[in-house]
Amino acid sequence: MNEVIRVLENRKSVRGYKPELIPEADLNQIAEAGLHAPSGMNRQSAKLVVITDPSIMKQLSEMNCRIMGGEKDPFYGAQEMILVLADKTAPTYVYDGALVMGNLLNAAYALGYGACWIHRAKEEFESEEGKELLKKWGIEGEWEGIGHCIIGYPVDPIPAPVPIKEGRIIRV
Repeated sequence: MNEVIRVLENRKSVRGYKPELIPEADLNQIAEAGLHAPSGMNRQSAKLVVITDPSIMKQLSEMNCRIMGGEKDPFYGAQEMILVLADKTAPTYVYDGALVMGNLLNAAYALGYGACWIHRAKEEFESEEGKELLKKWGIEGEWEGIGHCIIGYPVDPIPAPVPIKEGRIIRV
């Protein structure tokens, strides 16, 4: 089987991470793969923020938790992530950011790591606290949080593929 197809068919979300950080070179390679995602008219409207600072991870976890209305760590113990933001002035920004997220998830799996798309980035970065973080990071303009790609060494083996629902391909 083609290696790319194997990755696409076998990648699953991971919801439990060991405390070890993955090598910086691998994290950079995953981020770079995200930048190669297709985008509307090749505008490349997405921006990636690689986060390994424990204090920022904690702050984002707390923000996300407040939005979610829960108390459990929404990042499942992951120690690092790649935050995807998209330029709201591009007509296809949400789709562009979603494609970047897909590339990140697949690249992480291809390199042997677990990853998961965590939502509520939109609400985080619409808040005053989120806008202050963007300003602190030197990110100016109209940006929307698309998602957090948490990445790390899985606590448990990556789940096996689930059966695909029947009837989802229509031929006409």
